[in-house]
Amino acid sequence: MNHTVASPAITVFGIPNCDSVKKARLWLQNQGLAYHFHDFKKDGVPPDALARWMQAVGWEMLLNRKGTTWRKLDPALQNSVGDAASAAALIQAQTSVIKRPVVQWPDGRITVGFAPHSFADLLP
Repeated sequence: MNHTVASPAITVFGIPNCDSVKKARLWLQNQGLAYHFHDFKKDGVPPDALARWMQAVGWEMLLNRKGTTWRKLDPALQNSVGDAASAAALIQAQTSVIKRPVVQWPDGRITVGFAPHSFADLLP
C-alpha cells in the first residue's frame, strides 16, 4: 500500500494491526513521505531481507521476546533459539515474533521498532 505520489524508497515491514506499525505508518504519512507497506501475515518475510536485517541489527534485536507470540511458544522451542540460524528459522515459521516495525530506509539503513526522534534523524 503506497501513500503519496513519489516512488517509495522506504519500506515498512510489519502487520497492520500492530500499534507500533500503525504509529510508524502515521508518522511517515504526516511527514509526507512515500512508503511501501509489506505485510508479514500476507506476504511472509523475504529470506534475502531477513538476512540483511540480521546482518544490520543482529538477530537479538529482531526477535521480540516480550511479545505475545514468543510467550505462547513452547519453552523448549524458546530455549532452542540461541544463534542467528535458529532465530532465522523461527522468524520464517512465526513472523509475529519479529519486533515491529522493521523499516528499510532509502540509504539502506534498517531500524527496528518505532521512535519518532529516531525516525526524524533518518529522514531522506
